[in-house]
Amino acid sequence: MPAALEDGIGTTNACKHYDDARHVPWDIKKYYHQRYSLFSRYDDGILMTDTAWFGVTPEPVANKVAQHLSEGAPASKAILIDCFAGVGGNTIAFARSGRWKRVYAIEKDENAMLCGKHNARLYGVDGLISWFHGDCFEVMKNELEPLSQHSVVFASPPWGGPGYSTDPVFNLESMDPYSLDELLDSFQQFTQEVVLFLPRTSDLRQLASANHSLGRVKAIHYCMQGASKGICAYFGLFASP
Repeated sequence: MPAALEDGIGTTNACKHYDDARHVPWDIKKYYHQRYSLFSRYDDGILMTDTAWFGVTPEPVANKVAQHLSEGAPASKAILIDCFAGVGGNTIAFARSGRWKRVYAIEKDENAMLCGKHNARLYGVDGLISWFHGDCFEVMKNELEPLSQHSVVFASPPWGGPGYSTDPVFNLESMDPYSLDELLDSFQQFTQEVVLFLPRTSDLRQLASANHSLGRVKAIHYCMQGASKGICAYFGLFASP
């Protein structure tokens, strides 16, 4: 049976490494078969909560997003804040890019955060990341406000579960628990440079009308094997990738 791995960081029984498909819950089996796309170092002992399988960004996509943020962000921005860090898929890619003086990872689910810390250590970037357990909006307001002028905010918010994929055009105001407007209103009080990772079927008209004050929003599909895995919407002074 899967069990939490012991390490110096500390984990819980909710932090699991499956090495036998027979022990994987039925609803995540298809994601388990894609495990090396999610983390190329899965066999080194990657930990995930059962919920995290549905939302972790595949490693090739995370690496390409990290590249585009590194190349497109204003030179004055040296801090990357990952607001829904989960088990560390994007966070690790940002730290590995070498672009950021510091990566700050915020996660509300303590078990997911513990997995993320463990996974960052496996990739050798744990020393480049500061982790915060809590609500990202509160952490940014109460802990990270002095860094705002030097920061880029990245967020891969909850989309409301796998059911989003059944909508031919996804209404970004129906995202649960945070709508597009709620996310932008909060993040752009902190910095104008905001990147949101959103469903591949997101309504582009809503994105286009969401940010009049800073001109056009850049929206990029990120694909694997010819299939889109999601859209990144770049708000603020980002150079075109």
